[in-house]
Amino acid sequence: MNVSAYEKYLPMSQSLTFEEMASLHQEMLSEIGNDEDALELYEELIITANKYSVFRSNWCVWTREEKIDKDPSRTSCHNSLIVKFNQLARFLKMQNKSASWRDVLGHEEDDRCNRKRVGDFACYIVFINSINAR
Repeated sequence: MNVSAYEKYLPMSQSLTFEEMASLHQEMLSEIGNDEDALELYEELIITANKYSVFRSNWCVWTREEKIDKDPSRTSCHNSLIVKFNQLARFLKMQNKSASWRDVLGHEEDDRCNRKRVGDFACYIVFINSINAR
């Protein structure tokens, strides 16, 4: 098994620091505010992020065969996650919010690594929700 550490993550392409993720998350939450529709979209994003984080967190302990078996489901879940981020950002922009956090995360068509960056941020949100659920 490969032991993971935050310090191993930071030099990776398009990584985000905890501070950057905290800032993006705060910006996102501030724009969502108490808007019921935005909160509903955010909840959908959280549900999808929770599903995706299961794939991510198990990836380093799964065997090669398990990875091959689960990769299509992981990819599909990741695609759904990106859609949820895009839906929330699009809605917020329709409400005259900047949703600049979405542009900071980047778009896959600009750089393939942005896909991973969106997944990283989703895992950060899951982490924050998990430690607040005590």
